[in-house]
Amino acid sequence: MVMSLDNLRGFALATSSSAFIGSSFVIKKIGLKKAGDAGVRAGSGGYSYLYEPLWWIGMVTMILGEVANFAAYAFAPAILVTPLGALSIIFSAVLAHFILNERLHMFGVVGCALCVVGSVDIVLHAPKEKKIDSVSEIWQLATEPGFIVYSCLAVALALVLMFWVVHHTEQRKMLAYIAICSLFGSLTVISVKAVAIALKLSFNGVNQFVYVQTWFFIAVVIICCLVQLNYLNKALDSFNTAVVAPVYYVMFTILTIFANMIMYKDWDSQNATQIASEVCGFVTIVAGTFLLHKTRDMGNTRPNPDSLRADCELQNHS
Repeated sequence: MVMSLDNLRGFALATSSSAFIGSSFVIKKIGLKKAGDAGVRAGSGGYSYLYEPLWWIGMVTMILGEVANFAAYAFAPAILVTPLGALSIIFSAVLAHFILNERLHMFGVVGCALCVVGSVDIVLHAPKEKKIDSVSEIWQLATEPGFIVYSCLAVALALVLMFWVVHHTEQRKMLAYIAICSLFGSLTVISVKAVAIALKLSFNGVNQFVYVQTWFFIAVVIICCLVQLNYLNKALDSFNTAVVAPVYYVMFTILTIFANMIMYKDWDSQNATQIASEVCGFVTIVAGTFLLHKTRDMGNTRPNPDSLRADCELQNHS
């Protein structure tokens, strides 16, 4: 199956975004280590990393990655761009293996391979991006009954989770936090895509910032991003990152693709075989992401002699 030129551009931008974001984690970690050696570590409440050039290089690299990801939505459908975010995990894992000596276990290598295979499958079967000539067309799609129902349900469910579930359940707090992030995240991607298309059309000489709808989408992006950042920080602060990251990736990606399917109807022009191939590709990426996260510390763990001695003494006494 031959990729369209716009899909190819979107793929290139999404891949470069993952490379920048994945690299930024490693660069910032090196900067944090150097800053911690010279002052109070960030984990202990220190801010000496703000004076470390490498940390700022990592931040700039991450911003470049987010800009590339933003631009990718102007050319390719979300079903292609969003799952490719998993490639940032591969870039960070591989770079950490060679630069930070955080050894990648064999299961981690298999996880990386699964992510690559799934990404290639999705890229080869992704639907062609629909031609949109103005933000007014996007607004018309956003105000159709199907997407209005989805938006209202997403916001209502998120509010219930924020003001009731989070305060009444302890065991399900992580899922509640991630669900809030994912629900608002799906609306963020819809709005980001609208703003990206507006910028693309404006650069081509058709100014889209004269429309109030463009500014509405920008406002939605800002509000949803702030909510996501707040609840994602709560999830990461309270629960294991190795669990939060893959669960968030899966839930966010599923809801984002579902929202785009309702609004942009990306799958209308595809047959059952193409849709099934994309689903299989996504499931493969999910499997690779979980495997990579679950086994990422296996190559770095060494038995503690003191703990082994204590276990032997305990067995001898019993």
